[in-house]
Order: sequence, then C-alpha cells, then structure tokens
Amino acid sequence: MQLPQIRMHSQLAEIQIHTTNAKQHIEQPKADLTIQQPQASLSIQTTPAKLDIDQSKAWEDMNLMSILKRNEQHSQEGMKAVAQGTARRASEGTELMKIENGGNPLISQAVRNSHDQMKSLGIKFIPSTFAVKFNYQPAEVHTDVKVNHPIIEATVNKPRITYQPGTVETSLKQKQDLQISFTNLEQ
Repeated sequence: MQLPQIRMHSQLAEIQIHTTNAKQHIEQPKADLTIQQPQASLSIQTTPAKLDIDQSKAWEDMNLMSILKRNEQHSQEGMKAVAQGTARRASEGTELMKIENGGNPLISQAVRNSHDQMKSLGIKFIPSTFAVKFNYQPAEVHTDVKVNHPIIEATVNKPRITYQPGTVETSLKQKQDLQISFTNLEQ
C-alpha cells in the first residue's frame, strides 16, 4: 500500500556580499629647513716686539766713539791728570820741606820724573764683557672673537592624507524557494 506523501523541497535564500577595501594613502613631506651660519668676527691687535741694542759702550771700549763722547772723556782725563799732577807736586813739595829728615829727595824725584811709566802690553781694543746692552719687549697679541650662532628656520609640513572609504554591497544571490508536492493521493 502506498501512503500519500507530501514532499517538500526547500531552497534557502543566499545572500552575496561584495566588498571594496578602503584605501588610505599618507605622505609626509619633509620639513622646509634653512640654516645660515654667519662667520665669526675675529679681530687681532698686535703690538710689535721691540729690541733695543745699545753697543755704545762696546764702541767706546774699542776707542770708536762719537766726538761728543770723546770730548767728554778727554775733559775727564784732563781733570784727573791735573788733580794727579797737583797731588804729585804737593807731595814732592812736602818731601822737599822735610829734607832734614834724611834721604835725598831731589835725586829720587829726578829719577822718578825722568822716565815715563812702562806701558802694559795687551789687546786693548776688545770690548769689555757685557759691553753690549740688550733690552727686549716681547710682542703682545690681543684677539677678540665674537661667535655668531647659526640661524635655523624650520617649517613643518603637515602630512597629506587621502582616504577612500570602502564599500560593502549586499545582494540576493538566490531567492528562497519552497516547493510542495503531493504524491499518492489517488486511490
């Protein structure tokens, strides 16, 4: 025996989803930067060195001197010779006044005054030690430096951002369906 049957065939609805991804682009431009470095200012002041050499004493020792110095020297030697001659004559006069004390002052004075003194041998034109005088003043250097700091200007550039939003599209891919059929209804 066949029993009546109800047959149901169903089909579910299907949804389809189509997505487009979002797009984002970020670009960061470099900062605008300017740097200037002014030169340092430098001033140098120099006082030159000074060297004085006085060799007049060395020239005098070598008997090479100026006429003024030579005249002064001769006048001093003349005054000294006059003083020595006066002293010699005074002492000889004193010897003659005391002739009664014995001795023979006339003969001793005649022998003494008859001959010049012996000249000493030697080199006399060499300058004496330390005859040349030196005076040295070293140079002075004064420096003045003014440092100029760098001039830095920076401009920040904002980032460039572009954004395209994504999309989501939904649609019905397949409709739902329900089919009902009956079998074995007739008997």
